[in-house]
Amino acid sequence: MLTILNKESMSITREQDVVPFRNRVKEVAVKIGMGIVNQTKLITAASELVRNMLRYGGGGDTCIEVVSKGRDSGVRLTFTDKGPGIADINLAMQDGYSTGKSLGLGLPGAKRLVNEFSIRSTPGQGTTVIILKWKNG
Repeated sequence: MLTILNKESMSITREQDVVPFRNRVKEVAVKIGMGIVNQTKLITAASELVRNMLRYGGGGDTCIEVVSKGRDSGVRLTFTDKGPGIADINLAMQDGYSTGKSLGLGLPGAKRLVNEFSIRSTPGQGTTVIILKWKNG
């Protein structure tokens, strides 16, 4: 059973919103005692996803949550946009796939950096990505 200990939201509408968001994710990770390696993985995944949300979804909303399950605690991040959506999630999750001029490490790279990763997308309605990184995971 997952318990939400703390929850806050941030809107991301422009590039200038990315650094305060990353800083807040780091503060939350430090607060729960997450080690530097896991902090780096979480922040790297969060950066990739927030930039995707800006680039492809026209911005959106994020939710930062401190969660616990038994003795474990972690940080769960939710990214929600109202963009064009992803027509083929399986294709988007393949290494090297990119609709932009990037390396295509985005979604699959972010997934490898965290403990839990889920994505829901409806073409024409938007995309929601949820990641969770456990303090000791």
